[in-house]
Amino acid sequence: MTGTDASALIDEKLAALPDWRGAALARIRALIREADPEVEETVKWRKPSNPSGVPVWEHAGILCTGETYKAYVKLTFAKGASLDDPAGIFNASLDGGTRRAIDIREGETIDEAAFQAMVRAAVALNLSSPAPRRR
Repeated sequence: MTGTDASALIDEKLAALPDWRGAALARIRALIREADPEVEETVKWRKPSNPSGVPVWEHAGILCTGETYKAYVKLTFAKGASLDDPAGIFNASLDGGTRRAIDIREGETIDEAAFQAMVRAAVALNLSSPAPRRR
């Protein structure tokens, strides 16, 4: 799901999380939108156990996803292993060959400038990658 319908679903998901996780994900969403005004919000992987799906931010491909768990909010960058991380903001999924993630726990903050730089780097990487071939 894409466009305004996806944004509305993300709004609903945030409203359904009245604790710190909703606030954290809402802040991340705002940072992503500020870093890339052309970002497209989508929702993927909707299923009975997760009817609201997973918020996904895209620009020429997936930039990152935002998942909420009981103890943390996970931001997974689809091509994170290919991105430089001079500020060391990636703290999860570090052994993966493709993705990297940031886990935010209650009371933790994120380096907002470094996060926005990572979003912009992910956009640049997506724009520099050739479009996938369709079969």
